[in-house]
Amino acid sequence: MADVKKIATRESYGNALAECGAKYPNLVVLDADLAGATKTSVFQKAYPDRHIDCGIAECNMTGVAAGLATCGKVPFISSFAMFAAGRNFEQVRNSIGYPHLNVKIGATHAGITVGEDGATHQCNEDIALMRTIPGMTVIVPSDDVEAKAAVDAAINYEGPVYLRFGRAAVPVINDRPDYRFEIGKGVVLKEGKDVTLIATGTCISGALEAAEKLAADGIDAEVINIHTIKPLDEELVLASAKKTGKVVTAEEHSIIGGLGSAVCDLLSEKMPTKVCRIGMNDVYGESGTASGLLEKYGLDGKGIYEKVKAFVQ
Repeated sequence: MADVKKIATRESYGNALAECGAKYPNLVVLDADLAGATKTSVFQKAYPDRHIDCGIAECNMTGVAAGLATCGKVPFISSFAMFAAGRNFEQVRNSIGYPHLNVKIGATHAGITVGEDGATHQCNEDIALMRTIPGMTVIVPSDDVEAKAAVDAAINYEGPVYLRFGRAAVPVINDRPDYRFEIGKGVVLKEGKDVTLIATGTCISGALEAAEKLAADGIDAEVINIHTIKPLDEELVLASAKKTGKVVTAEEHSIIGGLGSAVCDLLSEKMPTKVCRIGMNDVYGESGTASGLLEKYGLDGKGIYEKVKAFVQ
């Protein structure tokens, strides 16, 4: 995929905020001394009077955003996923979730593709944490196009939204005229009949690569992009599971509490189906290059292909 355009979704996040600034005068962006890394500096440069740097005080930033939401603003709080979801959990739960305030959480540097920063900064638990908060919408964009669309959709959605972005550049796969983003609606990227491959975020490009390799082996995989983990597109998941009879999930997140768990929760209740979950297997990450870590933990195209093939045969 060397010729494919690549961009980190954290950059897409910053660019999207800046683009939305003119359309939405009530949009306010808060950061915790990481504007350069989260790319909200792009918005800060365009709208300095609507950007608030709260310093290294993520929990306080969350409280400030909650207050702004009660005054009719649409605040985005921005930080690394480890801080936005982890350090912030109590404040997000009690100050945003409980009163169901219209605050958006832009969490960058999620998953193992944070790379060299290592296990302490590689948050593989954030989707699980945010899924447990009643009324919280959880979105994991797969590329530049989807990230920008997700930010715009979040602004127009009434209620708390958690958006997960990555540090590493990823292929742009949704740059087509018929692309349409809708919260809670998955996208079938490839029709298939032998196995359903449901992926999210950075694993989408790997899932498509895996599907090509599987096709060469005579295995027809259906590939679905679930960009909204909560609410899950139950109708689409059930329909595909019924058709193929086998489901594989792939995510740059722990297999506990993330996409795989969400899919298993649904299928166990409504359509018991054989499932294989691909993700971080109850382990911490480690320092390394983004591509090297994806390869080591079997989250690249080759790794996903090998696990799906073994599961199907």
